Amino acid sequence: MVIAGLLFSGFAAALHVYIFYLESFLWTKPTAAKVFGISPEEAKSTQEMAFNQGFYNLFLAIVTALGIVFYLLGWDTIGATLIFAGTGSMLAAALVLLISSPDKSAAAIKQGTLPLIALITLALGLAF
Repeated sequence: MVIAGLLFSGFAAALHVYIFYLESFLWTKPTAAKVFGISPEEAKSTQEMAFNQGFYNLFLAIVTALGIVFYLLGWDTIGATLIFAGTGSMLAAALVLLISSPDKSAAAIKQGTLPLIALITLALGLAF
């Protein structure tokens, strides 16, 4: 079960690296506009905010990835702590999006599903 938790944590980190790329580098391109459902005008006026927000996603991915590396190197406590911090923050951000912007529930669910599965499987794996 721990291996499943590590895998889902890795998938969650990869998703957040993709979100970072969309928000920080493709925000004003048609790809990001389609994914986020924004107009070119909205993209232009929020470009700086999206660039910054993209880095938050990258940092969550880095924390999670470092946790996976530490865990695989045998530093279980440090690794699990970093994974729980990274994926827990990803899930919390998805919940904030869901609560604050119900019209973006599909995005919130996509953003939060992998971290939720990672948290559950890792917690169960460590508990048993």
